[in-house]
Amino acid sequence: MTSSAEERALLVPEGLAGERVDTGLARMFGISRSRAADLLGQGLVRLDGSAAAKSERLVPGSLLEVTLPATTDPLEVRAEAVEGITIIHDDESIVVIDKPVGVAVHPSMGWTGPTVVGHLAAAGYRIATSGAPERQGIVQRLDVGTSGVMVICKGERAYSVLKNAFRHRTVDKVYHALVQGHPDPWEGTIDAPIGRATKSDWKFTVRDDGKHSVTHYSTLEAHRFASLLEVHLETGRTHQIRVHMAALKHPCVGDLTYGADPTLARRLGLERQWLHAVRLGFEHPDTGQYVEYESEYPPDLAAALETIRDEH
Repeated sequence: MTSSAEERALLVPEGLAGERVDTGLARMFGISRSRAADLLGQGLVRLDGSAAAKSERLVPGSLLEVTLPATTDPLEVRAEAVEGITIIHDDESIVVIDKPVGVAVHPSMGWTGPTVVGHLAAAGYRIATSGAPERQGIVQRLDVGTSGVMVICKGERAYSVLKNAFRHRTVDKVYHALVQGHPDPWEGTIDAPIGRATKSDWKFTVRDDGKHSVTHYSTLEAHRFASLLEVHLETGRTHQIRVHMAALKHPCVGDLTYGADPTLARRLGLERQWLHAVRLGFEHPDTGQYVEYESEYPPDLAAALETIRDEH
């Protein structure tokens, strides 16, 4: 949903005599003061034909003109090829990808960066039309800061079957996480409800009134400063692994949002949490046969792990 730029003009009324341009602009055109200041800063406001400064004073009868830029729906899917997205598998019903860090699965409020659905649109993929417009065909999500394997549905039947499989927890979702310290016990299950943190809309925490959340983990490698875990998700809450490991006081290395050591992150050259979706297994929606797809560690995570392995 995109609208073209709008030109508007009004004569300054007597009641705004002596007011600053930014104040008058907001009142005359029914916009916020901050939007008025932004328009002035972009040179989109003219007073009697000349570019207006926000601190200028208004004179009754003067002509105040403003160009209101085209507005774009933040949830609109923009077809845009994204460097780093790899197609692991592609057939009539599904496409399995390796998602790099820094890419959202679909558009959302406040996100202006690249998306998986935008990349697939640019590459000419036809995606299932079930679901909200900005996330059609999406049956699972990975955080912007989490890389790895994920599946998107191209057909309606595949969408229905896999959505059901995720809902009934018959999909095998396997992650590797490098966490600080050494979890005790070395393998176990975290069964702790997760909800939004009270002081932040974008953070989550373990809380009694949260949603049922279960994470299974086992230690693959134990090193001096960190442990490499294999994690199986039974449920799929936002930030689930990050929140559960932080609750154990073993946050993912590099996950500064959830209490990781910034000094260790810097030493390892990490700018995000060490968390990667390594395997995804499910019954194929067409054949019913069990299929499994894998993703290797990306360079930043592989390098950080090698550094940890070398520190004795």
